[in-house]
Formats: sequence, C-alpha cells, structure tokens
Amino acid sequence: MPVPLTTPAFGHATLANCEREQIHLAGSIQPHGILLAVKEPDNLVIQASTNAAAFLNTNSVVGRPLRDLGGDLALQILPHLNGPLHLAPMTLRCAVGTPPRRVDCTIHRPSNGGLIIELEPATKTTNIAPALDGAFHRITSASSLLGLSDETATIFKEITGYDRLMVYRFDDEGHGEVLSERRRPELEAFLGNRYPASDIPQIARRLYERNRVRLLVDVNYTPVPLQPRISPLNGRDLDMSLSCLRSMSPIHQKYLQNMGVGATLVCSLIVSGRLWGLVACHHYEPRFVPFDIRAACEALAETCAIRIAALESFAQSQSELVVRRLEQRLVEAVSRDGEWQAALFDGSQSLLQPLGATGAALLFEGQVTTAGDVPSTQRIRDLAAWLDRRRKTTEPAPQALTVTAALTLDEPSFMDLRPIASGLIAAPLSASEGEYLLWFRPEQVRTVTWGGDPLKAVIIGDDPSDLSPRRSFAQWHQLVEGKSEPWSPAELASARLISETVADVALQLRSVRMVIAQDQLATISAQVLRSEQPVIIADVEGRILLMNEAFEQQLRASHPHIPHLRDLGSYFAAPAEFRANLDDLMRNKRSWRGELTLSGAASQRPLMVRADPVIAPYDRVLGFVLIFSDLTERKTAEAARARFQEEIDGARRPSLRLDQRASLIYKELAASTVENAQLAALEVTHGAEAGGMPEMLESIRNSTARTLGILEHLVWYRSQSEE
Repeated sequence: MPVPLTTPAFGHATLANCEREQIHLAGSIQPHGILLAVKEPDNLVIQASTNAAAFLNTNSVVGRPLRDLGGDLALQILPHLNGPLHLAPMTLRCAVGTPPRRVDCTIHRPSNGGLIIELEPATKTTNIAPALDGAFHRITSASSLLGLSDETATIFKEITGYDRLMVYRFDDEGHGEVLSERRRPELEAFLGNRYPASDIPQIARRLYERNRVRLLVDVNYTPVPLQPRISPLNGRDLDMSLSCLRSMSPIHQKYLQNMGVGATLVCSLIVSGRLWGLVACHHYEPRFVPFDIRAACEALAETCAIRIAALESFAQSQSELVVRRLEQRLVEAVSRDGEWQAALFDGSQSLLQPLGATGAALLFEGQVTTAGDVPSTQRIRDLAAWLDRRRKTTEPAPQALTVTAALTLDEPSFMDLRPIASGLIAAPLSASEGEYLLWFRPEQVRTVTWGGDPLKAVIIGDDPSDLSPRRSFAQWHQLVEGKSEPWSPAELASARLISETVADVALQLRSVRMVIAQDQLATISAQVLRSEQPVIIADVEGRILLMNEAFEQQLRASHPHIPHLRDLGSYFAAPAEFRANLDDLMRNKRSWRGELTLSGAASQRPLMVRADPVIAPYDRVLGFVLIFSDLTERKTAEAARARFQEEIDGARRPSLRLDQRASLIYKELAASTVENAQLAALEVTHGAEAGGMPEMLESIRNSTARTLGILEHLVWYRSQSEE
C-alpha cells in the first residue's frame, strides 16, 4: 500500500517532507514587532506574541480590549475595518503603550476569522514620491527583458540599500535563474547562476502570490511565539499567510545562514496571474526596512510585472506579423496556382525564424517537403508514425502541439537524430494520420551554472533540530547533453498560428479540389467533413454539395434539410443582409468576408465567413466555398479591451481622503502608473492570442489597481505621518 503523505506542522518538517511544511501556520513572529489577534466586535485581544506586554509597557495583553492598551490604536483602525482586509493588509500610523509611542500598525483579516494587528516601531518617513516617479519612467522605457531586469535591479539597490539585489526568473520546471544583479564589488557574483526548484517549495510559492513582499530583518533571530498557540476563536492555528511579521521556516532560515546572508527582502513578480520571478534583496548583516520603503518596492514590482507582460506580448506580436505575411503568401498561391506547399517553403526563413528553428518539414498527402537542417525523409516518416501512436494513446485536443526539447531522451529510438532534432514541435494539420508540420532544433551541448550542486540540495538527516540544507553555494557546473534550447511561449504561439494557417489553407485547397475533381470526392470530402472548422461547399447554382459536421453542430439539434445557400439566411440574425451578400457573391463572383451572428444554435454565436468562388481556367465558375470561424474569443477579447479602458479610467480616483498636496502627489504618480498600464494593454492587445487576452488584461488591471492602491495608501500614510 502507498505510504500516505504527511503534512508537517511549522517547525516540525524533516528533509523528506519539507515541501509540505505548513509555513503559513507559523505560530510565531520575528522579534522586531508584536502581533495581536483580536475578536470582533468587542475588539478583545485573544492572542498575542509573548513580547507584546514589554513592547506596550504593560503587565498583560491577552483578555484586554484594544482601548486599554494606551494611545489611539482602537480609534485609528476603526474607519478601515469595513475594507477588504481579507485580501490586502492596511498600514497606518498610530500611538500605543504607556506612555504612548508612535508605531506603524498593519491590520488584516485571516482566513479563519478575527482581526490581526501587527505593530512595528515607527521610523522617520521618506519622501519617496520623486524617486518612484522617475523609477516608473525608467521601467516603462525598458525595451528588452534583460534591460528591464538590469534597470529594476539598479532601482531596488538605490531605494533599499541592500548589499545584493537580484532579479530572479523561474523556468517551466520551477528552477530559478539570476537574470540581473547589483552587488557590493567585493561580493561573489551570482549573475547567471541557476537554483533548483526544491529551494522554494510550492507552498512557499503560493504564499509569494498572496503576500507580495516578505521582510526578514535578522536571519539569526529567535522566534517569538504566540500565546496561546491555538486560536480561541476556532481551535486552530492562526492563518498567518498575509502577516508581515510571520516567522520563516527553520529550513529556510538555515538555508540563508548557510549562504552567509544576514537579512532579506523579497518582492514577487506576478505576470498574467502566475509567479514569474522574484526581486531578491540580500544583506550581510541585520537590516530593517520601514513600511514606506516596502510599499514603494511592492509598487515597483507590480510596475515591473506589467512591463514584463507587455514585452513578452510585443515579442509575440512581432512573430505574428511574420506569420500573417506567410498566410497572405499561401492564400495568394492557392488562388493563383492551386498549390501552396512551394509557397510555404519559398523563403524558408519566414517558416523558421518565428520559432528560432533550424529545420522544418511538411508531411501532407504522402509527400514530405523540407527546409533547413532536417532528418532523412524516412526518419521524418518514422517521426510521423510515432506521433500518430502518441495521438491514439494520449488523445490530445484537436490541433494540439507536441513539444519537446529532449526528443532523444523522450524516445531513445531517435538517438541518431540528436545532432539535428533534439528539439521538436509537431502540429497536426488534419484528423488524418501522418499529416504534420514539424520544426527541429539541434542538440545544444552547454554548461549550466548552478548556485551549488542541485543534486545535493540537502544533507540527509531527519531530525528537525538539525535541518541541513546544502551548505555549499559555490558555483557548480553541469554539462547538459541531449537537449535543445527550450521553446519559449512566444515561439509556441507562433507555431500554433502557422500550423492553424497551414491547416486552414489545406482545408480550403481540399474544398476547391472537391468541386474541381469529382474522382477525388470520396477521399477529400471525408477530410473536409472531419475538419474541426465549419465549411459549406455549393455548386455554381448555390445548391449545397456538402455541409460538414462542424457546421451542422452550430445549428439546432433538429433542423430540416437545407438544399440551397439562400436557405441559410433564416439561421442568421440578419437574414436580409446575409442574402444580399450571398447574391453579390453568386451574381458578381466577388469574394465575401464578413461577420455573422448564428441564431439557430442553442445560443447566438458570432462567426466570420470567408466565401470564395471556385474559378477554373478562362474565369469559369465551378462553385463556392464558405468557411466559417468562431469569433467568440475575439468578441470576448474586444469586450475585455473596452472594459479594461473603462475600468482603468475610473481606477485612479482615490478612495482615501487626501489633502490638496497629497492629492497632487498621488495624481502625478497615478498618471505614470495608468500610462504604463495603457501602454502594456496596447501591446498585449496587439501581441496576445485572443483567447488569453481577457485574462492578461484583467491581470494588468488588477496589478494597476493594486499599484494605485499602494501609492494612494503610501501618499496618505506619509501625509498622515507629517501631521
């Protein structure tokens, strides 16, 4: 029987189960502040860190109402208790203790009830607004990912003063790489180092997505426990996911000690809803960072994430331009010569460059056409047979890509292809076996530099009191063989666009052949009928010769036989307009491109129609081909664009009451933030695939709203602090 997975409590993980350590249930805090857990509505303290009484200069804390703790804490937090404190903490300045002293107070509501109050000693505030405004412009002006990473590292070094700043990106396997670094000259360089995914457990990554800034003041601190440990509200450990004082995992603490690090500040980079990377700040002695600097860092990280999304989308849009030119060339070749394979490989760079491939092959109707460095024809056919077998066993979605950067490791029978085809993208062109568009990349033997041996991420031992993450972080070099350069998301998007275009052209050609050559009817009509894209073929009089299953599925479950193209009018929302365009197509033999709304389906569905006459030599018209494309995703994307603009225009209005000077500062910062968001949205609109655009725009809107909230909070906080 399988051994059940254990979920260790905080501080009780072994090296075998630390991946599942409940680090959000720490039950203790860092000692530079105090934590109070409060029961509402009487605002009675039911849990407190054991240093709270000394911090407040009182005999006891638990069991007392907030108003008895001195100062104006209860009065100051009251106006903010109706806010979304379960999503984002709120920080304000108040006075507590006997005699009262100024503190920074951060409040939020945990998932399992109550109110958490965290207090830190107040420090002199800094006018960070001018530096932030300049930093926003520097980030927005970055024209490449590496340039943006370098600028971000520099800005964070200037603002925080840490000894080492790193911009850290995660790959598809969860491993991290240091893209950019700023450090004191005498420190060892970490630039280019990679770190294994095991260094940051999945539960920690999820917390990075919720709590975007994490401060560790002193790596060698002694945790301060909560008293009582279990919440009287629910009999469970307090959920400290959003806590700014939460203790670090002893394993992570030991890891940093082994690195010689004294203090850290880590900011999350969330791009399109996923943890893209981190801005990691290391200091080699204890270092406290006040709230206003932490808030500025969070705003900068959000702005950087927006710019990353824009740059990635722009790179994709550039590839899409190349793909669209290729599509135009294929369409022209079909209409001119009735042949498209030669046009696809005419100027092979347009096929290879968008994917960074060194070779490509087309398998279509038994023929193999190639460009660049490719395997032999027989081995290409062997690859197609292997792909056919995989499709039968895995049952992927229609038109799903097969992608690998390690073909010979995935399938050792292709070991002889290693120098040419270690990397492979395969796109099926139809439901028929053996019809693919393939791209190849050669093996790239390279040395990967790790920050320590990734195979020795820990030193074996099961005693929690003797946790031993790896002690050596000296550069460890690994020779990687049998793999190509990984395919990027932008390259995969280009592969989908090209393969969809080729599949569409192939479908169009087969539709034309059906009208031209009756002797090929049985073979080609089967391929058209099984196509995922709706198509209708009619003769020169408009009588319907074929209506494929994909179009039938768009109609009502039961509908009468449709003999003629004109009979389709009643199935569309504007039948008169449909018939007028159809008459123009049939009478004047002019191609028709337009949008239609199909009203005969279970729900109205927007479609794009591409209707063309089939013209034989001497301008003789043989019939008509109507191919339909579902516009639902595109319409959703257009609605998302309009909604984004409407919501972003209203997002800059402050929710807090600001004085005239603070309002002016906020408006200047907000203008830069909204300008960056609008620029990113424009680039996403031109670069992203329609299906993913609403999610990306929503991510940018959320990041912008979050940034504006941080800036508003920061400006309000500073104006309040100067009173």
